[in-house]
Amino acid sequence: MPPKQKFSRQEVVAAALDIIRRQGLSGLTARALAQELGCSAKPVFGLFQNMKEVQREAIASANTLYQACLQEEMESGRHPPYKASGMGYIRFAREEKELFKLLFMRDRTQEDIQENRQEILPLLRLIQQNLGIDEDQAYLFHVEMWVFVHGMATMVATSYLDWDMDFVGQVLTDAYLGIGQRFLEKGAANGRD
Repeated sequence: MPPKQKFSRQEVVAAALDIIRRQGLSGLTARALAQELGCSAKPVFGLFQNMKEVQREAIASANTLYQACLQEEMESGRHPPYKASGMGYIRFAREEKELFKLLFMRDRTQEDIQENRQEILPLLRLIQQNLGIDEDQAYLFHVEMWVFVHGMATMVATSYLDWDMDFVGQVLTDAYLGIGQRFLEKGAANGRD
């Protein structure tokens, strides 16, 4: 009969996230994880096949935390829903710098990334409703806004900027209105053709 495990998978993943928060993904090693848990690496590898599996679970757990942050921001009522999604993204970058980098700033060249428009369909519907544009235009609008929001979040996560969230909110509103105006003007011009 194998010995009883000292830790659950969730406890190991929580320890992995704590290491990543302090040292980034490169700090997550078997030795560091064992030290964090106060044991040898053996119990870890009794629960996980290898460190790649631990990393995958840590990424999934970080994504769960990100989704909760986003949901909380969108449900707070502090901002209109579409703006709240951007505010949540930037807030996560501010509050969880290393987890943000893990999710949105790591090398993805070895990953099979498939764009899934279905995942952002609720956001596209908000844009369509707010601006009166079709889904393809809403997608382009969202991509342009996401590039802007991601840039701000990256500057916050890397401590290049330390803007307060009120200022971030003003800047996002300005970008939304500016890009939105361009789409409305483009739509009006196409209607005159």
